[in-house]
Amino acid sequence: MPKNIAIIMGGYSSEYKISLKSGNVVYEYLDKEKFRPYRIHILEEKWVYVDDNGNEFPVNRHDFSIHVENVTINFDCVFNTIHGTPGEDGLLQAYFELLGIQQTSCGHYQGALTFNKRDLLSVLKPYGIKSAKSYYLNLGDPIDEDEIINSVGLPCFVKANRAGSSFGISKVYKKEDLGKAIAKSFEEDGEILIEAFLKGTEVSVGVITYEGRTKVLPITEIITENDFFDYEAKYEGKSKEITPARISKIQERNVVEIAKRAYEVLKMKGYSRSEFIFIDDEPYMLEMNTTPGLTTESILPQQARIAGIELSQLFESAIVEALK
Repeated sequence: MPKNIAIIMGGYSSEYKISLKSGNVVYEYLDKEKFRPYRIHILEEKWVYVDDNGNEFPVNRHDFSIHVENVTINFDCVFNTIHGTPGEDGLLQAYFELLGIQQTSCGHYQGALTFNKRDLLSVLKPYGIKSAKSYYLNLGDPIDEDEIINSVGLPCFVKANRAGSSFGISKVYKKEDLGKAIAKSFEEDGEILIEAFLKGTEVSVGVITYEGRTKVLPITEIITENDFFDYEAKYEGKSKEITPARISKIQERNVVEIAKRAYEVLKMKGYSRSEFIFIDDEPYMLEMNTTPGLTTESILPQQARIAGIELSQLFESAIVEALK
C-alpha cells in the first residue's frame, strides 16, 4: 500500500520561494505508484495542505494530520524541502521526533549545529577540517573595525551566521565599507561571521546516504560572473557550475575524504551539500547545507544525475532511508 508522504516546503526565512520550487519538484518526480505525496506549505501565517487545484486545508499541529473530505490523513514520512528556519535549523526535526514521525533530513541536533556556521566549523576543526580565519559578532557587541581587520585582513567576507542562499553576505575591500556590511548581515541574523578571503577554486560536494551507505556525489566547480557566489549567482544564472569539477586527482581525493569525514563525524543522514575552497591542494570548508536545493537546476540533483541517479531514485532513496 502506498505510503502517505508530506512534502514540507516554504518556511519562515528569505528562502521560502526557493523552498516552494524544491518541494514542487519532489512532488512532480516522486513515484505516485509507491507513494501518496501531499504538498504541505509551512509558512509563518499558516500550515496548510495544498491540493492540485490550489485548495487549502489546515494542518492539525497537535499530530501533524490533515482532514480532507471527512477523512483524516496521517503521514508515514515527512520529506523536508524547507531551506532555512524552521526546516533546516532543527526546529521541525525536533517536532517530528516528538511526534514519532520519520523525516528525510538530519536529526534536530545536526540541524541546529550545521545551521550555525561558526559552531559547525568550530566542532569540525579538531577533526582536521580546515576553515578560514574568522571573527564573531553578536548584535549589540562593540564593533572595533581595526581589530576585525587585523584579525582577518582585507578583503574579507561578512556573513549572517544563521542564514542560507547568500542572504546577508558582503565582500568587503575597504575599511570604510565594513560598517555597512555588518549592518546588512545583522538585518538577517543577530549573529554574524567575518571571514578572511580565501583565493582558490570553489567546489560544492554533495554527500548523501544512499542504499544504506555514505555516498559522495561527483564534485561541482563553481565559477561566478559576480564577485562571489551570491544570490544572483546561485539562482539568477550569474554562475557556471561544472560537474565533474576540473580539479586534480589529489584535490579530488582530499575533498572527498574531508566531506565524507564531516558527514560521518556529525552522524548525518539524508542529503548534505558542503562548500569548500582549495588553497593549493587543501580544501577549506565554508559551510554545510542540510536541506539543499532540489530543483532540476540545483547542484545536488545535477550531481546525482552525473552519478547515474535519476531524480525519482534520489527522492525515493531519502524516504526509504528515513523509514528504516
